[in-house]
Amino acid sequence: MEINNEKKKLSRQSSSFRLRSPSLNALRLHRLFDLFDKNNDGFITVEELSQALSRLGLDADFSDLKSTVDSFIKPDKTGLRFDDFAALHKTLDESFFGGEGSCCDGSPESDLEEAFNVFDEDGDGFISAVELQKVLKKLGLPEAGEIEQVEKMIVSVDSNHDGRVDFFEFKNMMQTVVVPS
Repeated sequence: MEINNEKKKLSRQSSSFRLRSPSLNALRLHRLFDLFDKNNDGFITVEELSQALSRLGLDADFSDLKSTVDSFIKPDKTGLRFDDFAALHKTLDESFFGGEGSCCDGSPESDLEEAFNVFDEDGDGFISAVELQKVLKKLGLPEAGEIEQVEKMIVSVDSNHDGRVDFFEFKNMMQTVVVPS
């Protein structure tokens, strides 16, 4: 694998991959860990990680993935504990994205724009119920099951009643979310 070409490719395609706020990153990592740990045993195996990446459309060569992940698994353990997963994430972050602050200015506004862009899959400046459902499905969240439930989620923050969420509505919604530090 050629790291420089991969780094350029990922940087262009994934400016919304990382959030700059450490507390949002920690919360997101814990949620990802819990989603990837399908059997809830406190470990993510290479198989679980491979399946999760495939669900997100990020197919990886299993032997390459195993080699990388195995280097982060502690002796006598069957998979990655949360701390190991966080260390793997940090290493991949530094390898592919150049570490903290490489693509954005780190302001709360840019963090919100990055988060918004994760959901606004078609880039039209709005989050539709279908887009929200797709992201929720990729993350394996049960809320994605019924479009009616997803539409209710949209309606709950859609202050101008146009059936979709614009950046300002998203920002208002996010400002009411309390993130533990």
